[in-house]
Amino acid sequence: MMELLQAEPALFTGLVFLFSLLIGSFLNVVIHRLPKMMEAEWHAQCAELRDETPSESTLYNLAVPRSACPQCGHRITALENVPLLSWLWLRGRCSACSAPIGARYPLVELLTALLSAAVAWKWGVSAQTLGALLLVWTLVALAFIDLGTTLLPDSLTLPLLWLGLLFNLGGHFASLPDAVIGAIAGYGVLWSVYWLFKLVTGKDGMGYGDFKLLAALGAWLGWQLLPVTLLLSSVVGAAIGIAMIVLVKHDRRVPIPFGPYLAGGGLVALFFGADLTQAYLAQF
Repeated sequence: MMELLQAEPALFTGLVFLFSLLIGSFLNVVIHRLPKMMEAEWHAQCAELRDETPSESTLYNLAVPRSACPQCGHRITALENVPLLSWLWLRGRCSACSAPIGARYPLVELLTALLSAAVAWKWGVSAQTLGALLLVWTLVALAFIDLGTTLLPDSLTLPLLWLGLLFNLGGHFASLPDAVIGAIAGYGVLWSVYWLFKLVTGKDGMGYGDFKLLAALGAWLGWQLLPVTLLLSSVVGAAIGIAMIVLVKHDRRVPIPFGPYLAGGGLVALFFGADLTQAYLAQF
């Protein structure tokens, strides 16, 4: 079987695409539920600090309860949970109450599958593919969680950092020394920018989750690709931020999450970072 997949990259890419549609469906659960789980944990910790007896609550995690319509409580059936196809078949509405189902759900599934297929095509049947898939899936979840809540959960960013170092024990994406320096530099650069901005303005410019995410990207890609990642994420983030303020009158006091731009910059660096760096250096 492995020999067949190695000999037929199109078949392998197609199988990864289909499998990653299912992963995208699970990522939708993570994106929706993980922030709520974090909030419940914070409430429990606050109650403990106040010596209060925490109120009993129903079990809520990534596995239970079953997915349901938030408007009418209709339990989502297996046929209504087929990635992409169910949303199209239902025309983006609940089968019970016709409440709209957000376009984010098929978008996450399709984006996850397309990025995963690109990974499979680029690296084939290899350890790099396994690692890059884990990186892509986690970045997709982090980007959409940050978009919706301005949170980058430690439960995702920190394991991502350690996984990057683990994969680079074998030098799959960077040498181990480059990965360690990348993790340190990724955290240190944004930490320095944060404190410089705070000393100058007295305000918080970004969250600590951004430091950890860039540290994780440095652990995966090595310190050499951090400039490309930062440049791409900063330019795109600044352009979109200015456009939102000018065109849609976005309130400047409302923070714009930086995590999605870091994730996007990291993905571009994953696929094209070495080529972009070489093209830039060739100018000199």
